[in-house]
Amino acid sequence: MTTIDNNAYGVQTASDTVRVERLLPGPIERVWAYLTDSEKRKKWLAGGEMELRAGGRVNLFFHHSEITFEPTPERFKFMEKGIHSQCEVTEFDPPRLLAMTWPDDGHASEVMFELFPEGDKVLLVLTHRKLPGKAEMANVSSGWHAHLAVLAALLEGREASGFWSSVIRLEDEYKKRFGAE
Repeated sequence: MTTIDNNAYGVQTASDTVRVERLLPGPIERVWAYLTDSEKRKKWLAGGEMELRAGGRVNLFFHHSEITFEPTPERFKFMEKGIHSQCEVTEFDPPRLLAMTWPDDGHASEVMFELFPEGDKVLLVLTHRKLPGKAEMANVSSGWHAHLAVLAALLEGREASGFWSSVIRLEDEYKKRFGAE
């Protein structure tokens, strides 16, 4: 069985790519449901309908007050009422692979979720590609790190700790790691 530190930092795998790995309680179909089912996904990332096919539309609604009780930090106040994003499924192979575009400030990047059974656990490999620079890499890495901690807590049947405080702490660390001062 693979050994993964679920607090490990994501790594830069190319000049525009980061990867984060987490070992989650299975089975694989359960983790897949938390990626594709709007009601489950909104508990750790964003709700919204997803057409479950390559080329399908994805309407994500990020409403972070649904995943944390921490007050929103001042610099993220613009997100308090929620953020809508339109994406497109680029690859779909249930329950193993889901990839989609990930729009941000007019620059579409791509996120890929890969799931690998590991006994009674599931290795989730998240790869975020086509990021425009080091600052964006640090930003998305801290966000994914914090969101995946919420997902792990849900799957483990416990309450997640401080989402926003994690994002801020992690962003500073990722900036150092990626040289994004």
